[in-house]
Amino acid sequence: MAVDSYDDRIDPVGACVGMKGSRIHGIVRELGNENIDVINWTSNPQLLVTRALSPARVSSVKLDDEKMTAQVYLKPEEVSKAIGRGGHNIRLAGQLTGYEIDVFREGVEEDVELTEFSDEIDAWIIEEFKKIGLDTARSVLDQDVDDLVKRTDLEEETIIEVVRILKEELED
Repeated sequence: MAVDSYDDRIDPVGACVGMKGSRIHGIVRELGNENIDVINWTSNPQLLVTRALSPARVSSVKLDDEKMTAQVYLKPEEVSKAIGRGGHNIRLAGQLTGYEIDVFREGVEEDVELTEFSDEIDAWIIEEFKKIGLDTARSVLDQDVDDLVKRTDLEEETIIEVVRILKEELED
């Protein structure tokens, strides 16, 4: 929820939340303990997108007003805060701001979760990689094939095929 006040003496967020959350707590209970984020409204779209993604600390925002898209850059440790559990935070931020928000990790090469390849790679193979802490395409590609054979219950041919699929996808 984004709030504003024409009176500079009034803190609109504080007025909505109340002392120790007393005002908003009743609403939260009525909504089955759903979280409610209250932010200060602004007509500056970049600042509004930044505020809507709080508590994540946004490094930079690039807006495309024609397509109504926002590219948001964050440090890797801030990404999960911006996206939220099940993608709720980023979806609600998009609805609040009117922009389709794409999140990018700052200073990290483009990477893709292994689960994104579930149509090309069997789920049990992806699980084998996850068991040893590899859950992104880059994390698998950064490993030596012989090392992966030793660390997983996968055969060398299977690993080589997975590496081929991942390389092909990331180079597009």
